[in-house]
Amino acid sequence: MMTKDTWIGKVHHGDCLDVMKVIPSDSVDLIITSPPYADARSHTYGGIKPEEYVEWFCDRGEEIHRILKPTGSFVLNIKEKAVDGERHTYVLDLILALKRQIGFRWVEEYVWHKTTSAPGKWKYRFRDAWERIIHFSKTKDIKMRQDAVKVPIGDWTETRLRNMSDNDRERRESATSSKIGRRIEAWEGRKTVYPSNVLHRPPVCHNTGHSAAFPEWLPEFFIKLFTDEGDVVLDPFLGSGTTFRVAQKMGRNPVGIEIKKEYVQEERILL
Repeated sequence: MMTKDTWIGKVHHGDCLDVMKVIPSDSVDLIITSPPYADARSHTYGGIKPEEYVEWFCDRGEEIHRILKPTGSFVLNIKEKAVDGERHTYVLDLILALKRQIGFRWVEEYVWHKTTSAPGKWKYRFRDAWERIIHFSKTKDIKMRQDAVKVPIGDWTETRLRNMSDNDRERRESATSSKIGRRIEAWEGRKTVYPSNVLHRPPVCHNTGHSAAFPEWLPEFFIKLFTDEGDVVLDPFLGSGTTFRVAQKMGRNPVGIEIKKEYVQEERILL
């Protein structure tokens, strides 16, 4: 096993399966990554066939589970592909395998709505404007700093509250008799609220030298949500190094693993 001084704050070249094996157990606060999608980026990473993807990833998932702290989180950005005119199930199969075989808890699923998705036309589908961001953990008691990611409530609340009667403001039961309580007056005076699990953000990346670069807002949001300053943040499929740079700027201890040597050697990763 590597000592803390030899693996934290560094970018490691190699297959993450091999590198993670020498990282101590229960030592990483947040693992956030977007691995190569099935059959995608074949000119960069060779491509993994959809029918082989679950087995390939679960080998690495076992190490991710081992090195993650009991209070830590694993955030996975991934998307299905279409095969022979229908969506392949490899992502759904992977979620179930990570839960049932590896032992992860499937805490939440975020939808990344790509507000500036590229136009296009396909025979049976519309353009892809969303991706999955899946949150896993080892235990029920995870670190989560929800106040750190609050968003502005918006001007719409003032208009809505102004047009409501006192009875509407105080009503606690849903008008549909769903027994889901609510209290509209609780919105008064609020400037910020907790975000939803639909993240409306553009897929804009500052680093265009990589075939699948992360937009900076994505790791920044989850680093704020699941870590404190000084915590360890790992991206085992580092690519262009966005997660590493963002984590470092936010006062966390970044760790990156990248199999392509040319990316590791470039200045945009090694700060």
